[in-house]
Formats: sequence, C-alpha cells, structure tokens
Amino acid sequence: MSQTSSKGSVFDKLPSLIKKSNVTLFPEGAIGYLVGPTLALMANSVLANYFNKYMTDVLNINSWASEFFKWLPVISVIFVVLGNIIVGRLMDKSSSRAGKARPLLLISVPISFLALLILFVISPLATDTINPQGQSMALVCIAIGYNLWFAIAYPMYYTPHAALVNLSTRNSKDRTLLATLSNATALAAMGLSTMILPFFLSLLFVPQTTNLPEGAVLLESGEYALNGVVLYDAVASYNHWKIFVIALTAITVVGALVEFMFTRERVTEESMDQGENAAPAKALPIAQQAKICFSDKFWVIMMVFFFCYQLGGMAKNVSQLYFCQAMFPAGVENGQNVYSISNGGSISGFLAIIGAIPTAIGMVAAPLLANKIGKGKAILCGAVLATVGGLLGMIAPSNLVLVYVSFILKALGSTPAMYLSMALLADVLDHQEAIHGKRTDGLTMTIYGAIMAGMTGVATGILNIVLSNVGYAADNISSEAIRAAMPWVFIGVETFCYLIIFLTFIFMGVEKFGKYDHEAIVADQKAAAEKEGRAYISAEEKIRLEEGEEAYQAELKKQADAKAAEEKKLAALSAEARKALADKEEAIRKEFNAMRSANGRTAL
Repeated sequence: MSQTSSKGSVFDKLPSLIKKSNVTLFPEGAIGYLVGPTLALMANSVLANYFNKYMTDVLNINSWASEFFKWLPVISVIFVVLGNIIVGRLMDKSSSRAGKARPLLLISVPISFLALLILFVISPLATDTINPQGQSMALVCIAIGYNLWFAIAYPMYYTPHAALVNLSTRNSKDRTLLATLSNATALAAMGLSTMILPFFLSLLFVPQTTNLPEGAVLLESGEYALNGVVLYDAVASYNHWKIFVIALTAITVVGALVEFMFTRERVTEESMDQGENAAPAKALPIAQQAKICFSDKFWVIMMVFFFCYQLGGMAKNVSQLYFCQAMFPAGVENGQNVYSISNGGSISGFLAIIGAIPTAIGMVAAPLLANKIGKGKAILCGAVLATVGGLLGMIAPSNLVLVYVSFILKALGSTPAMYLSMALLADVLDHQEAIHGKRTDGLTMTIYGAIMAGMTGVATGILNIVLSNVGYAADNISSEAIRAAMPWVFIGVETFCYLIIFLTFIFMGVEKFGKYDHEAIVADQKAAAEKEGRAYISAEEKIRLEEGEEAYQAELKKQADAKAAEEKKLAALSAEARKALADKEEAIRKEFNAMRSANGRTAL
C-alpha cells in the first residue's frame, strides 16, 4: 500500500483542492480540518461510548462469555500497536505527491466499511446468542470486527489525520489554528454522540413489551421493569442498531473523502519543491527515530501527556452511561427506585451539553491564552483546574449538582490540552529536526496513534473488569457494589491522569527554542541545496511563484506587523527588563547551540 514513487501513483490523480501556500480558515480549516474529520470520527465516537453497552444490554455477552468480555479490549491493544506500527511505516515510506498521510485516509474507507459490517450486520441476531452455535459465531464476528476496526481501520484513518497538523505548515500560529480545529473535531464528533444520541437511546435500546418475565411491572412511562430496572427487547434493539450503523458507515466514508480533498501537506512538499535535482527524502530507520525520540525529554513528556489524556478521557466516556444510569434513578414506583437506560442517557446527554459549553468557549480562548503565556503553560494551568474539579466530584458522586459542577470544571481545565497539544507536538518535532537534522513523524505518529486508539481498549478493559467483579447485569445496575465502583472509573481515573499531566508539564519548555528551530531548519535546507548544486527556494519565494506578488506582499506585511508588535512590546519595558530579557534570550541561544553541537550539527 505504500507509494515508492511519486510518478504514476494513483493518489497523484486525486489532487488537493487547496492551492494556497498559506493556511486559510476557509476552506482548508473549516472543511478539511473541522467538517470532514467530524463526520469521519462519528463512528468511532459511537463505538467508544455505546459498543460496550450494546454488548452487555443487547447481546448480554457478559453473562455467557464473561472472560471474553473482560479481556477482548485489553488483548486487542497488542494488535492496535502492531496496526499503528504498520501505518507509521507506510507514512515513512510514502513519497506520493499527495503526501505522506493523506493517501491513507482513502485506504481506511473500505476497511472501515468492512469492520462495521462484521460487527453489527453479519454478527448473529441477539436471539442466536442463546444457543452454543450462535454464541461461537457471535464471538468470532466480534473478535474479528473489533480488531479490524480498532487495530486497522481506525489507525489507518486517525494516525494520518492527526499527522496532518504537523505536516500542514511550519508557521506556529497557523498550526495552532489547525490544531484547534482538528482537536475540535473530536469534541464535535463526541458531542454529537454524547449530547444528542443519548436522548434517542430508546430507539437503540428498545423497551420490552412482549414475552415479559414473571414479576414485570408496568410503569407510568409505559415501560416494564423488573426489580426496579427497565426491561429491553434484545432482538428489536439489534435490528435498530443494524440500520443505524449502515447510516453511520456512509457518514464515515463521506468525512474521509472530504478531509482528503481539502487538506494539504506543505512540509512534505518542501522536499519535492527544491528543484529537479533534489534528493528524495528517505525513511529514517525506526532505530534512529527511537534514539532521537527517547533522548528528547520534551518528546517523552508529550507521550506521557497523550497517554494520560486519552486514558482519562476514554475511562470517562466508556463509563458515563453506566455511571449516570446507576447513580441517578428515573423515579420511584411503589416505594422502589427505578433505573433505566433512557433516564441515564438523558442525564449523560445533559452532562455532555454543559461540559461542551466551556469546551466550546475554550476553542476561542485556548489559542489566545497560548499566544499570551505559551501552549505548555496553558496546558499546565488547565491540568490544575481539571484535577481540582475531579476531586470535587469524588466528594459526593451521587449529588447531581456537584457532579455537574465537577464536570464543568474538568471540561474547562481540559480545553488547553484538547486544542493545543497537537500544535505543541509539532513544535517538538520541529525542535528535533533543528537539533538532529531528521524528522521523526513516522515513529511519533505511530506511538501517538497507538495511544489514541489503544486507550479505548485499555479503558474499556478496566471498565469490563470492574463490571465483572461487581457482578454487573442489565437487571441489577442499581446494586450497591456497582454504585460504589462507577465513580472511581468515571471520575477517579481522569482526575489521577490530570494530576500526572500537571506534574510532568512543569518541565515542558520546548517553545522557547521556536525562533532558533526555524532558523536552523532554513540554514540546513540552504546547506543541503548548496551541496546538491541546486537552487534553494524559500517559503516566501514559493508564495511569490504560486500565488503572485499580491500574496507575497501580504506575507511580508504579516511578518513586518509581527516584528513591529514585538518591538513595541520590547520598547515598553524598562532598561533593566530589556537587559534581563536579552540575557535570557542569549542563554536560550547558547543552550540551543549546545544541543546542535552535541549532535554533530553546526551552531547558529
């Protein structure tokens, strides 16, 4: 599936619709980084939030295959890691004119279609899981479909999708914009599945009205309950899920196609735009990439961050419906609390809505805060707020008002991490290129993709082990053991993860080298062009060639305005403050040159 040459590649016949050398909010940002990915990520959001509930309450799998239920998501993480390694190498080896990442978006489409088909359409009817033959077939389909999705289809889409921010441009502010939009897609997709879908869960988990068990009681809502828990029709629910997933598959396909057409990899194009004599970039061996990455403290901090961020978020997401259903009854019938998926879904949906408000505000505030204090410090401050919010929620997790307040604080604290992390990772990769002369996008995005996809399995595995240990079944969700366990999964895991993020980000300082990173990369590109006997084409000259004098002058004005703003800010300082700032800048320059020299690179 890799493209060994840019000539004759099938992807070269599907050019990007983005022609401008500079990043623009529309159509590149709005369509390529927001609309397309939101649609493409919808299926994974639904699977992450509701597939486990589908297995426990529709297939009832935890009662007849409890070990399979507990360990499938955990064991599958191995295949997720392997799948991401393959995707990372495909990106490394790709030399298509379309880019390193974008072609893989298209390859993910048929695999995603097949995975969803096996999981929800080919898999046996819920009634077939009563007999041994149906059970065996169901387990085979679930195992194949689950791994086909999380280990192949999703990494084939998500890893290149995430890499596009790093490969789109070297301009830090433009990266922040695209990272904000790109990360907002996860919010948008998750929001659609957690804010809107919960209010329609009765269409996917259909209340039972026939063949009722002895002792079933008719509620005022028209639903039947047994021992205070509403009963659901497994067969009707299965058929509704099948129709729903077919529509979801179509949305996924459209989203991936839109993202491919409205994105562009300018960093990848640099090696192809230096002239006919430019040497094609070769994939850096994994061992060399690993040596660079694991010796870079900033890179290690980012990987710890992504691990904690995704594990905490996924633990919250996969357990949210269970938590809301178990902790908050729908009402009281004959002196007994009544628990239902519909009521739990409504509370879950409302939680998502009130959590989305500060998160949406953060979409605007996070870039402004980053420009003021830096991306790393913004994430650090957010981690403190999220930790405080989580601790507050653990005080009384059955108090709905307190849970709402906790959720809002955690959502507000998570916004810098959500919107700025990919732009910060891009800064780390540029810093590595400046220090070592090599980029590690392949290995970095392999590990990043494995974390982002694998944590769904790890979080689900944690939840399933907890559910099995407390004896969960669809008709006993109100038990004291379940009510005691759910807050630790829903609130506790994420709170602990943000505490770790806070402690590690105290040492994040890659942004101070940004100016020198850019100068070093340009100097290295000029030296390479001179060595190969070809003309060096700067970013500004590329704009002049591609878009004409008007665009070139606009870029020069943009740079001049930024320089003038910096000089005005400097002029407002006292002489002592200016000297302190100059001394600090000189210390950073010396530290940067020491890094370059230690790796055999010429000092600036």
